[in-house]
Amino acid sequence: MDNTGDSRRPIPTAPMAQSSELNAAPGGGPSLLFGKLDDMVSRVAAAADAARRFLFSQQHEEGYWCGELEADTTLESDYILLHTLLGTGNPERIRKAANCILKHQNEDGGWSIYLGGPSNVSASVKAYFGLKLAGYKADHPALEKARRKILELGGVTQVNTFTKIYLCFFGQYDYMSVPAVPPEIVLFPNWFWFNIFEISSWSRGILVPLSIAYAKKPFKKILPEMGVDELFVHGKSKKHMRLPWAKTLVSWRNFFLVVDRVTHWLEAVHIRPLRSIAIRAAEEWILERFEGSDGLAAIYPAMMNSIIALRCLGYSLDDPQMIRALDEFEALGIEEQDTFRMQPCKSPVWDTAYALFALGESGVPRSEVRLAAAADWMLRKQVTRSGDWAVKNGRANPGGWYFEFNNEFYPDVDDTAMVLLALAQVDHPDEGYLHKSVERAKEWVLSMQCKNGGWASFDKNNNRMVFQYVPFADHNAMLDPPTVDVTGRVLEMLATSDGTRQRAAVKRAIKFIQHEQEPDGSWFGRWGVNYIYGTMQVLRGLRAIGEDPREAYIQQAAEWLRMVQNSDGGWGESCESYDDPNKKGVGTSTPSQTAWAVLGLLAAGDTRSDSLARGIAYLLRTQGKNGNWEEPHCTGTGFPRVFYLKYHLYRTYFPLLALTSYAKAMAEAEREMASR
Repeated sequence: MDNTGDSRRPIPTAPMAQSSELNAAPGGGPSLLFGKLDDMVSRVAAAADAARRFLFSQQHEEGYWCGELEADTTLESDYILLHTLLGTGNPERIRKAANCILKHQNEDGGWSIYLGGPSNVSASVKAYFGLKLAGYKADHPALEKARRKILELGGVTQVNTFTKIYLCFFGQYDYMSVPAVPPEIVLFPNWFWFNIFEISSWSRGILVPLSIAYAKKPFKKILPEMGVDELFVHGKSKKHMRLPWAKTLVSWRNFFLVVDRVTHWLEAVHIRPLRSIAIRAAEEWILERFEGSDGLAAIYPAMMNSIIALRCLGYSLDDPQMIRALDEFEALGIEEQDTFRMQPCKSPVWDTAYALFALGESGVPRSEVRLAAAADWMLRKQVTRSGDWAVKNGRANPGGWYFEFNNEFYPDVDDTAMVLLALAQVDHPDEGYLHKSVERAKEWVLSMQCKNGGWASFDKNNNRMVFQYVPFADHNAMLDPPTVDVTGRVLEMLATSDGTRQRAAVKRAIKFIQHEQEPDGSWFGRWGVNYIYGTMQVLRGLRAIGEDPREAYIQQAAEWLRMVQNSDGGWGESCESYDDPNKKGVGTSTPSQTAWAVLGLLAAGDTRSDSLARGIAYLLRTQGKNGNWEEPHCTGTGFPRVFYLKYHLYRTYFPLLALTSYAKAMAEAEREMASR
């Protein structure tokens, strides 16, 4: 189904760019846009064909796609830390992981969490400690530079909770000075105001095993020269290690800090009557979620913490559960000639759905055997058992999809909607089976709609914002509230079927989207960087579901996209926009973000503006000979302000989708003109 909306509506468009503007090529090179429409169409078609061939070349023989998922050096640092703690690991891999860390050191001596970003104190302390554990000495030039920068950033006491607890494992921080993560939280009933199902799914996966480690307080003795005493600005003073009180006496932060101090005091005087019961419950919770998944929650930090928790509980290294957990953890690694890096997880369902969708939209026949293979692979991944989502949505039947190879407790709405969009591009030989799977998934997605009309990722109504003030919530991802980017994708998906029975849900979703729009017309992007992504997702959803693109709020969003276009014709936005909204839409042009902007403009009815034409010219000009594009920057978001992602296939399937969507829109515009 063509999700570009009702093309019969007359849509106001910006003036057609003059051919002289289109022909101007940066650097005086040959023109890529072309005064003649036929030439433009042929060039776009050739570029799309090359991108299709490249994308098909990346398909696995089993039918799926899975591009590398790249993050920052905290993963390599933690990899070294974990194996040092366990007394395991391949020395050659440790050496290569250290090389990878050094390779990404900033000029100022620190380490950032995204390319071109400022040095981050937590990432820098982890890197410094990881290098020391790998055998580097304090007088190494790289460590000397790092030490100066870390002290400038405030030293070890400024790092986040997870880093502090990891340092405690080696005697480098005081357990009594870190935020308490008591395992008793697992015992809180689901009806209680605070329980583990009131925090995000990924936080549960990270914190439950970490609570076991916090309770058991493991200690690994290391050589004094491996320590980080030199990174404490005021020395190892407990006064300076503890979290500071908020200036406002009566505040949620101070309330939770009081609870934290009381918890520490009770532990100090050994008043913890439920501790053994809580640890056992946490262990059972972890082991239950090992089943049907590639490690706990199938994400790096949860997998790492679960390994530490099992070891704290007395599991030997040759225990089947430990062997399995370690094997799944190591499978995230990518080893090259002289470097070793870790992925935060793997993204086969997401990549396969988007690749199939882009290929289908680009004109690959619905009967193409390679598309059918991808559809078959995805259909086998549909979840048919209840998971954590069912705690708040117990009446719904399962039917979603997850992100990774195996993660049955954690299907998510965004992946499910994308899979359904992809399946709509394929003629499956077993139509009954396909229809049943699709309908089951749509019912599940509709059941996950939140009270305010939006959709979140993994849970329903997971939005008690007060919990962001909990002391151990400084990873900035304690909750999973509804977001406009997920909601926009759901609307686009719902447009693929009869919308009569979902009309009320759509109206509520549109109202949510309108409420969340920024004053300048843009929308925040939770899962992609950032406002360009959010705006594109909303505009595509609104157009697909039948909203009139002439609506003022839609045209305002399109005008914002045109306003933030770069002089080279592309669009870019740095992860910095999560820290400073004044930087929204500002950054080096990238293929994926340019494609997002093009898709957003097209969804808003813009088929003729100079801005659109220059965006297409950018994609044509930057395409490589192999049909792919280069993209060094992170354009994916894990946790805003904390953790970012570089999807290696974003630079392929998004430009392909943009080019072919543009070609369709141009062809439709020509048909309309011819019929007048």
